[in-house]
Amino acid sequence: MSEWFDKLQVEEIRCLFDRAEVYGKRMRVVATRSPAGDLVVIVTDFPVWETLALYRQRWSIECTFGSLKTRGFDLERTGITQAARLERLFGLVTLAWVACLRIGVRLAGQRPIKVKGHGRKALSLVRYGAETLVNVLRWDSGRLGILAAELIQAFPALSAA
Repeated sequence: MSEWFDKLQVEEIRCLFDRAEVYGKRMRVVATRSPAGDLVVIVTDFPVWETLALYRQRWSIECTFGSLKTRGFDLERTGITQAARLERLFGLVTLAWVACLRIGVRLAGQRPIKVKGHGRKALSLVRYGAETLVNVLRWDSGRLGILAAELIQAFPALSAA
C-alpha cells in the first residue's frame, strides 16, 4: 500500500478506491499530503471534495479544543459543575484564547516561530501569544500598552485577510 503514498505530493489528492469495504461498510479512501508534508488518509462515505472541506474544518476545531484543554488552558481540570458558572468560565477562557491567538498571529508576522528538525513549528500561535502575554505581564509591563492596542483593534474583514 505504501507505493500509493510514496509519490503523493503536498496538497495532491488521491482517491484510492471509489468504494472499498472497510469493516463491512462501503467507503471511499482519500489520501493527501498536508502543507507540512504529513500524510493524511481519510476513510469516509462522503464525496471526495466534501470530505476534504469537512476535514479541514474538523482539524481546525480539533486544534482549537486541544489548546483549550490539555495543551493550553487545561479547561478539563476545572471542578466547576454548575451550568451558569461553567458558561461564564467558557466565555472567559474563549476570550483569553482569542487574545492569545491574536497576539500570536501578530508576533509570528514580525518574528516567525522557529521550525524544529521534524518540520513542525516549535509552538502554536496560541501558545506563542500566551507565553508573550505572560512574560509581558510578569517582566515587561512597558510593552503592555502595545499588546492592549492590538487586542482592542477590530478584526479585519474576511475579504481583507
